[in-house]
Amino acid sequence: MNRIVIFSLLIIGLAVSTGCRNSNEEVALTGSMDSSRTLVNQTVEASCGQCQFAMEGGGCDLAIRIGENTYWVDGSGIDDHGDAHGEDGLCNCIRYAVVTGNITDGRIDVTAFELIPEETGGDD
Repeated sequence: MNRIVIFSLLIIGLAVSTGCRNSNEEVALTGSMDSSRTLVNQTVEASCGQCQFAMEGGGCDLAIRIGENTYWVDGSGIDDHGDAHGEDGLCNCIRYAVVTGNITDGRIDVTAFELIPEETGGDD
């Protein structure tokens, strides 16, 4: 009986200590929360910071969101990814993008920014 209890506690302890990751942010972000952070091929939400993410700003500019945190993008512009004010433009919808870059002081300086193509429901 003691072996079963010990084995059960060992399994429970292992399960609790390893846990599940709920987002890619835990895997892809490096650095502490107080310093700059690096994203490597991180899937994020991308859109107009002002129109879709309600960020303070003077116009339509590219931004990303990771969880509850939003960051202005340097190194890529909103119009680099199609007509921002078009039907599927970044001022009118939130898209996903794969991003590599460094986050510092609430901004991300990207070295790579690629929008993921929208799925267009096909004939199944």
